[in-house]
Amino acid sequence: MVEDERVKALNRKAPRRGAYVLYWMQASQRAFSNHALAYAATAANERGQPLVVFFGLTTSYPSANQRHYRFMLEGLAETQAGLADMGIRLVARVKSPQKGALELSRDASLVVVDRGYLRHQRQWREAAASRMDCPLVQVESDVVVPLEVASPKEEYAASTFRPKIARQLERYLAPLPEIQPVKSSLGMDIEGIDLSYPEEVLDSLDIDRGVPQAEGARGGLSHAEARLQAFLQDGLELYAHKRNDPGLDLGSGLSPYLHFGQISPLHVALEARAAGGPGVESFLEELIVRRELSVNFVYYNPAYDSLDGLPAWALTTLREHAGDRREFHYSLRELEGARTHDPYWNAAQKEMVATGRMHNYMRMYWGKKFIAWSRSPHEAYKAAIHLNDRYELDGRDPNGYTGVLWCFGKHDRAWKEREVLGKLRYLSREGLRRKFDMESYVNRSESLYEDYRRA
Repeated sequence: MVEDERVKALNRKAPRRGAYVLYWMQASQRAFSNHALAYAATAANERGQPLVVFFGLTTSYPSANQRHYRFMLEGLAETQAGLADMGIRLVARVKSPQKGALELSRDASLVVVDRGYLRHQRQWREAAASRMDCPLVQVESDVVVPLEVASPKEEYAASTFRPKIARQLERYLAPLPEIQPVKSSLGMDIEGIDLSYPEEVLDSLDIDRGVPQAEGARGGLSHAEARLQAFLQDGLELYAHKRNDPGLDLGSGLSPYLHFGQISPLHVALEARAAGGPGVESFLEELIVRRELSVNFVYYNPAYDSLDGLPAWALTTLREHAGDRREFHYSLRELEGARTHDPYWNAAQKEMVATGRMHNYMRMYWGKKFIAWSRSPHEAYKAAIHLNDRYELDGRDPNGYTGVLWCFGKHDRAWKEREVLGKLRYLSREGLRRKFDMESYVNRSESLYEDYRRA
């Protein structure tokens, strides 16, 4: 059952007769544990109609490049096959998502769309809703607790958000029944591209090809499930106490799959709970509280992609210390090439370039150094976002914007004042060396980077 709180009508168009129900799949790119898909399949069965799924493959997605498109297309190939097994045709077209959805809506009795939280994602849906001649219904599928249920406003920090999530969590931590359409749409004559061969589709796209495939990264639900099960077996037990150690690499590795909607956060949470053990609560804190706090931020704060999204104390301290002398300054080219004096920062940058992800603790350390090595806070933020979005498979999303701004004070508090960082939280190289096996981390990153360069 799809909870009513996940469902929102985006226009007031009257129901009508049509040839099919259309699910405009954009954020939740999966055929399993997908609230929007379940809602659309139920609606199709109630009307005695087939269900058609549409995906708009835009070649102008902000900051996306070959690395991101490859990972996404690998996932979509699996999704197309999974939907076909359910008797559902996935129609993909290389065009702007809202235009493609409008084209296919002309023969639809109802259009269902999943929810996106970033500015351009919301604009796509709003533009389509205003021009469609049939109802457009949005169904939220990529958070465990629906956004407005969790909180009706921007939250200051995890400490204010956590109790609100906790009050609602048990209600929403329930398995989602898989609904199969009664009528097949596989035989319908609707023009679309075949996603079965991702490499061929990738070669046909006019996109930025400056960033090669990430080392060891393959998109798709099957790979997400393999990572999840490996984590539950080998990493979850130690997660609570050892997850911050970069030398151990105990993270789940699921963030790219969650970013592209290739795996459901609800499914991941239920699997973790079923596995049990001392690391479950810590893992759910990251998966639900921290991740959905990021969604809360980008939805309620229109300045989520600039320093203006920071709290007043952070902006003040950045301004007050903008003129402090920096011991080092590095150009964007030097930073991108991991050519700084700091071996730990270099290792983090190389890990990101090679694999498309970075250890969570190192991501915080990495982000802080832009402030210390840039001529201004604005230059620091611009460089951090550029590199994060260019190389991280899970960049360009709520977690990316929130994670970078956390390094500048978002969702944090004022600390002891010092030069350059002011009252921002300080993370030191000496602290890393004292707490963790950094030699192991550096060696692993160097090895991954060399493999990446040879490939």
